[in-house]
Amino acid sequence: MSRVQPRSVARLAAVQALYQMEVSGVGVDTVVREFSEHRFDRDVGGEGEGDRLAQADETFFADLAKGVVSRQAEVDKAIVKRLASGWKLERLDATARAVLRAGAYELLHRPDVPTEVVINEYVEIAKSFFEGPEAGFINGALDAIARDARV
Repeated sequence: MSRVQPRSVARLAAVQALYQMEVSGVGVDTVVREFSEHRFDRDVGGEGEGDRLAQADETFFADLAKGVVSRQAEVDKAIVKRLASGWKLERLDATARAVLRAGAYELLHRPDVPTEVVINEYVEIAKSFFEGPEAGFINGALDAIARDARV
């Protein structure tokens, strides 16, 4: 098995942070600080999970979490544009929303990261949370957002 890359860990942590902010109502600065102080460089449970989190790119993580929050209206608009007719963002599972928001933010505001990397990373994250069709849905939505954002 290949070693997990620090940016991959940062993306997973950003999705977890976005989810946590949505369900708890806590602010982004608090969550970023919590991850930095209590989740990175610590064993948070599960076999090998502590090792992965210890190697997170914390700067990239903070950029993702803070970027999604500061540009949430733009990010959400890009996602909603690609949802099926009649669907609202609120109708999606909170975890799926977090995955899409982080992915859409990267596609819109991190041109230094290749499109294929963004899509593949967030599809893999979706697979770690969902066993059903959600990963395919996220793949399709991010692919469409990429076509809109990266002409």
